[in-house]
Amino acid sequence: MMISLADTREKMAKALQVLADDLGSLRTGQANPALIEKIIIEAYETKMPLVELATITTSGPAELLVAPFDQTILKNIERSLTLDRDLGFSIKSEENLIRVQIPPLTQERRQEFIKLLHQKLEAGRVMVRQIRHEAMEIINKAFGEKQLGEDEKFRLQQELQKMTDEFNLKIEQMGQQKESELLSL
Repeated sequence: MMISLADTREKMAKALQVLADDLGSLRTGQANPALIEKIIIEAYETKMPLVELATITTSGPAELLVAPFDQTILKNIERSLTLDRDLGFSIKSEENLIRVQIPPLTQERRQEFIKLLHQKLEAGRVMVRQIRHEAMEIINKAFGEKQLGEDEKFRLQQELQKMTDEFNLKIEQMGQQKESELLSL
């Protein structure tokens, strides 16, 4: 029986993408649409993420512009952005868009975000380890059922460990980059 680790690589890549998306919403001193695109807005008798209702662009290092596709929901967007106090943004509504001012981070707030960053990175490493564990179980089961020889089992385990190390290195690099963004400015 031939066991391929392509599925495992794909699962690890998806886990890495989930982590990257999660880290994108982590606030640095720079304006970034990912900071607000997942905020839930009540519109059209349902709740939707902001990114589905408006174009979000940067207008400078500390300002985002939110231009709704439908001007009738401008007030709903403004209300939701104002209610989300955790972000600490100041909101200014204009005729057909909303300006979101992003205040600079205090040193204390930066340290809180770094702590949160490390938690998210650890969650990413746990996802990769879980995927590795599942693949290892498949390899061991195939070996136990005599579908794999000892050499093939050893080769697959080495390949799997190399893949796991590769993804853990990528997670580490993502973390270092995000931490340097948080500490700069």
